[in-house]
Amino acid sequence: MSVALSNRFQGGKAFGMLKARQERRLAEINREFLCDQKYSDEENLPEKLAAFKEKYMEFDLNNEGEIDLMSLKRMMEKLGVPKTHLEMKKMISEVTGGVSDTISYRDFVNMMLGKRSAVLKLEVQEGAGCANLELRGKLLVDCHPLDGI
Repeated sequence: MSVALSNRFQGGKAFGMLKARQERRLAEINREFLCDQKYSDEENLPEKLAAFKEKYMEFDLNNEGEIDLMSLKRMMEKLGVPKTHLEMKKMISEVTGGVSDTISYRDFVNMMLGKRSAVLKLEVQEGAGCANLELRGKLLVDCHPLDGI
């Protein structure tokens, strides 16, 4: 009896391609934030977005571009602040405005850059040391090629 496995759960080349596709998708979203005038005054925005992307990819366990309840559970445990099922559901609802059971990357970045102090934002900042962000990869985006003219 053979068991057929979906390509999205296999490792190796398929997993690498999936991660590369996810990274491109998140980089595109980062470019949108970099080009958005709303965030033009945000200090160290490219560095923050690179760190957010890295952290998000680490905890998107199903590689579908969303952090679900189990992924959030793992994130909180890894950050050293385990939460109950109910607390995590409340966190997701707070981040998404109650419209989804999963946290999209856009929701995550909006939360991290937003002025509101969501519980999840505070936990991620404390656990990830976002106050001392290091740029591990460089985002090169030319949003305003005519600046200075």
